[in-house]
Amino acid sequence: MAASVSSLVSYGSDSDSENESESVTGAEKVTPSAPTMSVAVLNSAPEVAVKESVETGTHLDPSLKEVTYNPTFETMFAPEFGPVNPFKSQQMAAPRNMLSGYAEPAHVNDFMFEQQRRTFSTYGYALDPSVDTHQASSNTYIGAVDEAEKNKGLTVFETGHKKSEKRKKLKGGDAGEIDNFLGPWAKYVDEKDVAKPSEDEQKELDEITAKRQKKGRNEEDAPADEKTILHVKDMYDYQGRSYLHVPQDVGINLRSADAPDKCYLPKKQIHVWSGHTKGVSAIRLFPNSGHLLLSCSMDCKIKLWEVYGERRCIRTFIGHSKAVRDICFNNTGTQFLSAAYDRYLKLWDSETGQCISRFTNRKVPYCVKFNPDEDKQNLFVAGMSDKKIVQWDIRTGEVVQEYDRHLGAVNTITFVDENRRFVSTSDDKSLRVWEWDIPVDFKYIAEPSMHSMPAVTLSPNGKWLACQSMDNQILIFGAQNRFRLNKKKVFKGHMVAGYACQVDFSPDMSYVVSGDADGKLNIWDWKTTKLYHRIKAHDKVCISALWHPHETSKVITCGWDGQIKLWD
Repeated sequence: MAASVSSLVSYGSDSDSENESESVTGAEKVTPSAPTMSVAVLNSAPEVAVKESVETGTHLDPSLKEVTYNPTFETMFAPEFGPVNPFKSQQMAAPRNMLSGYAEPAHVNDFMFEQQRRTFSTYGYALDPSVDTHQASSNTYIGAVDEAEKNKGLTVFETGHKKSEKRKKLKGGDAGEIDNFLGPWAKYVDEKDVAKPSEDEQKELDEITAKRQKKGRNEEDAPADEKTILHVKDMYDYQGRSYLHVPQDVGINLRSADAPDKCYLPKKQIHVWSGHTKGVSAIRLFPNSGHLLLSCSMDCKIKLWEVYGERRCIRTFIGHSKAVRDICFNNTGTQFLSAAYDRYLKLWDSETGQCISRFTNRKVPYCVKFNPDEDKQNLFVAGMSDKKIVQWDIRTGEVVQEYDRHLGAVNTITFVDENRRFVSTSDDKSLRVWEWDIPVDFKYIAEPSMHSMPAVTLSPNGKWLACQSMDNQILIFGAQNRFRLNKKKVFKGHMVAGYACQVDFSPDMSYVVSGDADGKLNIWDWKTTKLYHRIKAHDKVCISALWHPHETSKVITCGWDGQIKLWD
């Protein structure tokens, strides 16, 4: 037993076993009392003398692309070293040089390839690329073989029709003679000088020209006849004052320049002005006093209403042949401008109802504004459908300036900075600031995230611009020098996408009001931007909301249902 254990211990390399045997024999010498026995030494890997070399030739890696020496045939085609993987399928064991198999290197001439491709797409046959093409027979074609036999296997380039002969030109004389020399400008021999229309063509041409002339005449006669209707019995009171005179018996001072100290939310409807047969597009209060209300509608009419007393319709102005889009009083309220889809801007007398003058540049005006400066009341600007802002002089009736920088129809014009500048917005989703009478915008605001802003209102203190944005929010821009977006003040919660709903402020700057697409009147708190109140005001779109400048809680709204309502 002891012998077998010691033989296991000594199992290992030659040197180890020898050392161990020496130590064992040394131990035997030291302890003479132990029984004596001989130990068998095992060598597991003895050196063997090899008579012939096992490896025949040098081993070549089969994946090599280049060999740096000249190998023998045996070396080149010697079997690969190592055992075969028994788990490889036949497909996996097959030789491959790419993921999906073995690709043989091939080269096709570009011209040959294009020739065969065109032949195939034209005649439906081509040479079979897998067959040696030197022996041409019916087997060498693929596709429409019958066609190939019929055409004798000719390609597109070989069967192409021969070009017809060039048209001859007239000979042009000698280059020395300048007058008679035709050179490359010579006519063709069979060229005709005049192409006369046939009888039918001539008939058609005459019809077209007649139509054009007729159309042109109609457009020239376009300005509709202006007339006015007075709805009250007497225009003047016992003192000879007209309805433009500011009343003093309404329980509030309409002549004061101060705004009310505190404003309150309107709660209920107290009056409805109904006289328009179609949707109302804009309403404007009489300047400063606000005792009269001017409205324009899609029924092509403009009406003047009383805000106090019996709240009657005083006068109707008829003079546009299409829907009226915008209106604007001058500073005193004695005259106002109207802009309509019949491409005319008209200046009216508020008192007599007479149309004083007409302006047009054959484009649709979208908005119109008098210059608010006292010394420039003869000038007004209009935003047009052809991307321009046009400035007219009432005295001459001529265009005196054009501001042409927008890339879309101009929707609004708002005077800021003590009327030295004005801000315009357009369908190009930008906001531009202009110096008066300088036709280059000095500030241009357009962010990728911005939407079109078709309604803009200046705050009563002149510091902010409220812009109705088409992404259902009201954005506030600073109206003094920087014109930066105030990111803290964004008014949301209403639906206005697609409609130019006019925004307004309460006179004390504590509320912001706006209509929306559902016909609701929305009221926000200016400081917190919280939506305080919603009133169902109209059956259709509520397009405009005005807060009376002298009242604490009176708001006037108009809608596409043709009604104008007063709320308190």
